[in-house]
Amino acid sequence: MNPYIAGTLLGLVLLIAMYLSGRGLGASGGIKYCVVSLVGSIDADHVARSDYYSKYFEGGKKPLKNWLPFEVIGILAGGFISGLVSGRLKLKIEKAPSISVRRRLLMSFLGGVLFVYGAQLARGCTSGAALSGMAVLSVAGFVTMISIFGSAYLFAWFFRKNWI
Repeated sequence: MNPYIAGTLLGLVLLIAMYLSGRGLGASGGIKYCVVSLVGSIDADHVARSDYYSKYFEGGKKPLKNWLPFEVIGILAGGFISGLVSGRLKLKIEKAPSISVRRRLLMSFLGGVLFVYGAQLARGCTSGAALSGMAVLSVAGFVTMISIFGSAYLFAWFFRKNWI
């Protein structure tokens, strides 16, 4: 898609989300709610004793009934539909010729884990902290976006052999 059209559409989706829900976009919290729910189903005693986990279950709340897991499901469904409509829906692993499929999958997994962990430390991901933050002219949103792109640029120099 043309990047100017895609950017405009993303801005409209962000505005509609803020208007309808009173909140911006963000996906890393959806993963957190899924993990919290999983921990709660495996070890309810631990959840009851933990200051961190117990707040997600107090008053009979269920973490999976938060809107964020539904947003993540919608993102996955939208990506699937987009790939289907555009004829790009294929099961393939894109990688540099110099690395193995196993290494590509491992590096992708580790990058995803580090990004989600960092997003939790930063209290938001690219969508939540940066994009939604910048939409309301939050200084933290601008600092987050600069930090994300700056660190991505630096890390790309060190890890470029995995893609080039």
